[in-house]
Parts: sequence; C-alpha cells; structure tokens
Amino acid sequence: MSTATVTIRCPACGQDLQAVVAPAPPTQWFPCPRCQSPVPVVRPREPPPLYTWEVLPGLYPALPRPRTPRWRARRVAAVGLIAIFVLAIVFAALFSYYAVAASAPGAYPVTGTVYTETSLGGSRPISGASVTLDEENGAFQITVSGPGGTFAFAAIPSGGLTLHVRLSGYAPATVSTFVSPVYDAGTTGISIALVPEGSGNSTNSTLTPFPDLESFLASIGTGVALLGLVAIVASLAAIRTLREDRPALGVVGGGAGLAAPFALYLLELSIPFPLAVALTTLLAAVGAFTLALRAIEIGQTAPAAGSN
Repeated sequence: MSTATVTIRCPACGQDLQAVVAPAPPTQWFPCPRCQSPVPVVRPREPPPLYTWEVLPGLYPALPRPRTPRWRARRVAAVGLIAIFVLAIVFAALFSYYAVAASAPGAYPVTGTVYTETSLGGSRPISGASVTLDEENGAFQITVSGPGGTFAFAAIPSGGLTLHVRLSGYAPATVSTFVSPVYDAGTTGISIALVPEGSGNSTNSTLTPFPDLESFLASIGTGVALLGLVAIVASLAAIRTLREDRPALGVVGGGAGLAAPFALYLLELSIPFPLAVALTTLLAAVGAFTLALRAIEIGQTAPAAGSN
C-alpha cells in the first residue's frame, strides 16, 4: 500500500507541517517543527476531498467555554415580577387609605354665582333666583341668590350634591357635584348659567362621574381588588419563575402589571386621584418590560414554522 502525504496543523502552536504517513500503523506521531509537540495523525481512509487526515478523539485541546451573559433573563424577569407585586401592594394600600378617609364625616361650604349671558357677549348676575341644594341623604336646603347673583350653603355633609336653580322667565338649571375629605369635585365658586325660557330646555351639568358616596367607594374598592389580583398573579409567577424557567408566567405577570393602570383609568379614578393613577405608570413600565422580555424568549425558543 503506497504512502500518503498529508498536511496537518499543530494544535499547540498552529504551525502547518507535512507528514508522510506510512501504510502501517494506522496512528502515527510527528513532531511539530516549531514547538516539537507530538502531533497524532491517522492515515486517510478515503481519497480527497472527503478526508485528508484524522486526529484521534480527545487529543485536540478543549474549546473554551462560551461566555455566559452577566445577567440572566430568568432572574431579571423574577425581579420584575417581584417589583410588580410590591408596587401593586403599595398602590392598593394607598387607595385603601383613600376609601377609609372618604368615609369620614365632614362639613363643607357650597358657594356659587347665578348669571345669564347678555346679547353683547358678556354676562349679568341674576338676583332673586331660587337655589335648592339636595343632599345625598335626602335632606335639602333652599336659598335665594343675592344682588351679585351669589349664593352660599354651610355645613354640607360628604357625598353627592345637586343644585337646582329656578327663576321665572328662565329655564331651570341643574348642577351635580361631589365632596369628600379626599375628593372635591367643586363646591365653591360654582357658576350656574340661566337661559331665557323658550330659548332652550333646562340645562344639566355634572362636575363629577360619582353621583354619590357609595359609587365613589365602589370604584375605589374595585381598584383595590384589581391591584390585589395583580399582586397575587405577580407573586405566584415570581415564585414559579425562581423555581423553574417558564417564560409564559412572566408574560402573564407582566401583562397584569401593564393592564392595571388602564383599568384604574377606566374606573375613572384618574379624575379624583390624577397623581396616584399617574404613579401607576411605573407599574405599567415594569409590567411591559417583563412581558416583552419573556415574550422575546418565547419567540426565540419557539419551533420554526413547518418543523416537526
């Protein structure tokens, strides 16, 4: 059997060398001309270009291990879920405080002015108009607007209030408002316009989406329950994520945190508590980050379309 000449590269220094491989034995050693390291060579079993030479398994130096990232998506997702849990608990406690404080008794003044529009585009105060204040508890008070069109009520309790203004020759007007220790929709400086009778129907205006204290507390209670649900979902997702890597749990927990501020807005809590609802954007930001992080992982690990 004829000899074969092969070109090999030393695994120690990378120097190329040519070796004449004898018919036997199958494995032969050749010194590197640069570093004198022994290089094992196996005689080719197939003609080129299939194989030119073969090195025995285990004789090549081990490849360096790939560098692992300094942060792991799983841990970051768990931290994000924990942050969602903490923020949801904090905001739930804040709204719970608002609910308790709103239930406290109080006494508030209600003042305003009755006027009408003039033909020249200005306004003229109306005196002698009958102003009736209906309280949420069914009580009512009546007064008459003064020379400057002003009226005032004192010691009005918390809850929804309705003002009815009537004067002969003018269409009646109604204004609904709300007052409590934590939210005043407008009870002082209320301007009520009367239009001449026959030029339009009675005018109705609402200064608040909450007609009474019960609806106000119900909206806050729903927000607290929602934030509590977000905290429960985020905490369970965080615990499971710390134990095992399940990206879908991060998507669910992050989605709950992202949706919470929008739900509070739909509950109209942004009207009485604009700052508190604005602060929940931090909750939404953490939720969006966690959701995106885990969703990207799901997309990267999903099987290719058409694969079995």
